[in-house]
Amino acid sequence: MLAVLAMAFVMFAGFWTDWLWYRSVHYSSVFTTTLWTKIGLFAVFGLLMALAVGLNIWLAYRLRPPLSAMSLEQQSLDRYRMGVAPFKKWVLLAVTALVGLIAGASASGQWRTWLMWINGVDFGEKDVQFGKDVSFYAFDLPWYRFLLAFGFAAVVLSLIAAAITHYLYGGLRVTSPGARATAAATGHLSVLLGVFVALKAVAYWLDRYGLAVKSSDFKATGNWTGLRYVDANAYLPAKTILFCIAVICAVLFFATLWRRTWQLPVIGFGLMVLSAVLIGGLYPAIVQKFQVQPNEQAKEAPYIQNNIDATRKAYAIDDTKLENYSGKSTVKAKDKLRADADTAAAYRVLDPNIVSPTFQQLEQKRKYYQFPTTLDVDRYQGQDVVIGLRELNIRGIPKRNWINDHFTYTHGYGAIMARGTQTDANGSPVFTESGLPTTGDLGKYQQKIYYGEKTDQYSIVGGPQKELDYEENGEKTTSYEGKSGVSLESAFNRAAYAVAFSEPQILYSGAIGDGSRILYNRTPKQRVEAVAPWLTIDGDAYPAVVDGKIQWIVDAYTTTNGYPYASRTTLGDTTADSLTVGNQQRAVVAQQNQVNYIRNSVKATVDAYDGTVTLYQWDTEDPVLKTWMKAFPDTVKPKSEVKGDLLEHLRYPQDMFKVQRELLTRYHVTDPAQFYSGSDAWQVPDDPTNKDNVAVPPYYLSMKMPGDAEQRFSLTTTFTPNGRPNLGGFMAVDADATSKEYGRLRLLRVTEDVPGPAQVQSKLNGLPDVATFVRDMKGADSDIQYGNLLTVPLDGGFLYVEPVYAQGRNALYPLLKKVAVSYVDADQPDGDTTKDTTVFENNLTDALNAVFGVEGTTPPTTPPGTEQPPTTPQPPASADAALKQAIADAQKAYDAGEAALAKGDWAAYGKAQEDLQAALQKAAEAGAKIQPQGASGS
Repeated sequence: MLAVLAMAFVMFAGFWTDWLWYRSVHYSSVFTTTLWTKIGLFAVFGLLMALAVGLNIWLAYRLRPPLSAMSLEQQSLDRYRMGVAPFKKWVLLAVTALVGLIAGASASGQWRTWLMWINGVDFGEKDVQFGKDVSFYAFDLPWYRFLLAFGFAAVVLSLIAAAITHYLYGGLRVTSPGARATAAATGHLSVLLGVFVALKAVAYWLDRYGLAVKSSDFKATGNWTGLRYVDANAYLPAKTILFCIAVICAVLFFATLWRRTWQLPVIGFGLMVLSAVLIGGLYPAIVQKFQVQPNEQAKEAPYIQNNIDATRKAYAIDDTKLENYSGKSTVKAKDKLRADADTAAAYRVLDPNIVSPTFQQLEQKRKYYQFPTTLDVDRYQGQDVVIGLRELNIRGIPKRNWINDHFTYTHGYGAIMARGTQTDANGSPVFTESGLPTTGDLGKYQQKIYYGEKTDQYSIVGGPQKELDYEENGEKTTSYEGKSGVSLESAFNRAAYAVAFSEPQILYSGAIGDGSRILYNRTPKQRVEAVAPWLTIDGDAYPAVVDGKIQWIVDAYTTTNGYPYASRTTLGDTTADSLTVGNQQRAVVAQQNQVNYIRNSVKATVDAYDGTVTLYQWDTEDPVLKTWMKAFPDTVKPKSEVKGDLLEHLRYPQDMFKVQRELLTRYHVTDPAQFYSGSDAWQVPDDPTNKDNVAVPPYYLSMKMPGDAEQRFSLTTTFTPNGRPNLGGFMAVDADATSKEYGRLRLLRVTEDVPGPAQVQSKLNGLPDVATFVRDMKGADSDIQYGNLLTVPLDGGFLYVEPVYAQGRNALYPLLKKVAVSYVDADQPDGDTTKDTTVFENNLTDALNAVFGVEGTTPPTTPPGTEQPPTTPQPPASADAALKQAIADAQKAYDAGEAALAKGDWAAYGKAQEDLQAALQKAAEAGAKIQPQGASGS
């Protein structure tokens, strides 16, 4: 008895601790709604399945013949019948209970489908084929398909159970003489088969609507969703005809109750199968072969247009402003170009993807603190900054034990912030908030961080055991004063958590007492996903100091897979880039990985001190969010409650932007004929600074798009034509939530041949100055890291800016050492150095001066950027013939590579790269023999 009670408590502990957690975060309604929905579905569908199977077993038993036939088969069965007879009720209960439990468990997993169906809100948009509101496909059709699948399962299981029962009790005979089935068994099984065929008729009817959300591989456009010509003109009428045939066939099966013969039903069933092959398979193939393929573009044009329109609307890219951008500079004066470059963007030379080790070494202060691998970009006082929280690092605790891990070391401390556009003379960040406790631009705020991206262990706070607050001129202790977490004052709760966490010390430890609370589920994305299990969570939660508190801001999406005609995308693949590969911390948390509709409908915040989760309605028109708000009332606050200070830190989310840019590689084309040909298809280029051949991430940057009078905080990306390295397009979205044009996507189609990111990176790598720098750094045992390659439209051309970092053997963090700048202009003659000028200088100011040929002059407005002196004295240019020849060979190899790229000749390009490397090696060897000025003593 004690063992049974112990097992029951173990099972109950998980349920009870979940309930306590949801109650502690004030989202108990989410827990109860979800729980009761699952229980209801489990009970209803489990009972229905049990009744269906049990009733048919009982009916088959009642319809058994009074006397069994005299045969060896029946004599053998008599022994089984006699053995089962005393337990037949228990066997019946066991079978029905088993199938009921399985069916109920399966049905409970459909709680999202049920809630969306019962609470569904109209989209106010109708599909072009059937004229039904989109909500029918998004909310209704999935539920109908589940009911149909359940019906098929119930009928098939009932048919199997009834047939076995009839056989065991003589209603069906395999080897016995005479009729193979009694009239009662024939009628019973015929009715079940009739129900099965009737359900098949319903399936054919629903399949008609399913064509609007059907995925297929269309060779002209790749992934395709919705009706094509063959669907509308062959499959659709075929499904209607098959529906009629299935209805007739079902009636024939039901008629056996009176005719007591299988002849007509079998003929009808055979006709249905034959029709399914001929009408449902062969006829569409003939239509495709002889009507569509000879003139596919014309036949498919209306359906391609439907797909384009629906896809653009479903992904909120239908209002994307597409502009032609020649890539030809509209300004010829170098001084004017240089002056315009000052105001074109706030060039972020501090790369948040590289400088985390720098933050770690300069601002970690203690080993038990840490920063995330990738820092975040935000705006404070009108300036772009790089920010990271000093979170707890449990692995850095000096002495690891249960008390230290869970009671003493419980939280991180402080937000560290640096200017994004500037470094100091050594290449280190210029911190605007630093120290322990931190001081600077943020003023006074709650610096304790109990909830963070790196905080994945539980802590027990507020009790008799004091916590370490921070160490600065002595150890300071604290005791948690927030209301977060679950109370451990009761022995029952302690026992439940001891079982749930497999930690018996929770039950009896003297460190737990009055006021003790347990904190867990502590990462921002984890908390938002738990309180809103119907949302898809953006991969990047970022911190902001708002009203004296550190708030994690989490973007969340509503999605569906049932938007008619809209092509699907796989979120896990579409949102992957060079920052997410191998970094699960930045991966999207998707409830539904394959979707064809997405909206950034919710902005969520998580308080870093007390863990409070707040959901704000951001997209007030989204019908999917309205549906979930009906299902979970009072969980999402209205948009009007987003306060001004918080609004200043909200931004356009990266994963939404990545999904949209992936779709726009094809769906920037709105003409069906051009879309079909694929002549203007693009691709997201690989990150040229990364060797893993993964997509370049989008970058946050304050910049001006063509025609803008002032900089806007933007999220930007580049495109290249399919299979080509040159620049095909550039896109930016107004990412500032305070802007009236927030969310406006602007897409530039580059009409001239302009070098793309990979080509710019390749040319940079081929510069003699770079070869010298790399040689010197390698000689000093330093590693080179290329930062984010920023792209900015400038006066008709494009300006590329890339910071370059070096990390020496004795330095534990990278420092900004160089800035590469390239200005590409498709309009300049080949002999003009401004056509594609790439420079490699010690700081941004020098690089901008050099790229526009204005060295030695100081522009009226100093651009935001690094202002450090040269880091390493470089030897003067040599007049040695060997060095000159090597440089000439390098330039020749580079030009050959560019020509090969333009022709798409990859073999020639590979050969040119080998020649380039060989020439650079010769240049390095020749340069090493030249003694720099000042090297000899005097």
